[in-house]
Amino acid sequence: MNQDQLNKAQSGAGFIAALDQSGGSTPKALKLYGISEDAYSGDDQMFDLVHEMRTRIITSPAFDGDRIMGAILFEMTMDRQIEGRPTADYLWNVKNIVPFLKIDKGLNEEKDGAQTMKPMPGLDELLDRAVANGVFGTKERSVIKLPGAGLDAVVAQQFEVGQQVLAKGLVPIIEPEVDIKSPKKAEAEEQLKAALLAGVNALGANQTVMLKLTLPDTDNLYKELVEHPNVLRVVALSGGYSRDEACERLARNNGVIASFSRALTEGLTAQQSDEEFNTTLDAAIGSIAKASAT
Repeated sequence: MNQDQLNKAQSGAGFIAALDQSGGSTPKALKLYGISEDAYSGDDQMFDLVHEMRTRIITSPAFDGDRIMGAILFEMTMDRQIEGRPTADYLWNVKNIVPFLKIDKGLNEEKDGAQTMKPMPGLDELLDRAVANGVFGTKERSVIKLPGAGLDAVVAQQFEVGQQVLAKGLVPIIEPEVDIKSPKKAEAEEQLKAALLAGVNALGANQTVMLKLTLPDTDNLYKELVEHPNVLRVVALSGGYSRDEACERLARNNGVIASFSRALTEGLTAQQSDEEFNTTLDAAIGSIAKASAT
């Protein structure tokens, strides 16, 4: 493990930029970016366009290591290059931003009020490629709609996958997202907190994970996790809240930093001049970094 990356992940200022939309969410991301589905045909063209979007974000002068601690990449982004360098290498060695890789293959159908992750055949091979690319950690997402048995199944699976990631010397970002539209959101969050505490308490002395969680209804609900010796960092997802609301909620949760995706790219379009694009991105990064500093 890269000690400089570890130090930055643990105590670096700023937040994590989630640039990891995959096949399912890419058309929506491109549409918000001002590229409609009739502008491209087939997956290859679609992924070329989304890589151009990500390249434009990552190479922007606004996208800097002082305000951005890390960035989460989609597998295909890791395999591609930015300005002639592999993406993870560019992020770390040019921008001083810690690279993470999204490893999940999407969600299973809802069962018992939650969606576990689909099977991940070939995960070991993917993790080996991540290590070879200089990636620091991974991200794996599940979704919780209601409290109950499904929630416990999500957490159990997250820690199981987490152990596979830890075995490769990588740091897993465990992401059991609670749906912000859940009619029992606060109740689910209480159950989730207890399950996560049990999970991190069971880790080995030198094992550390990160947690990516929905901004809770109760401010500082996850304080014990933020302070836990086996938790490197607690980060928050925007989860469908607007950037302003996400930042307001985030600022009230001390020690938690952002890991925003859609809220980061809100307002960016392919049609903007570089100046407009960079100014818009700069304002977004500034507001998210500020809310992450509390």
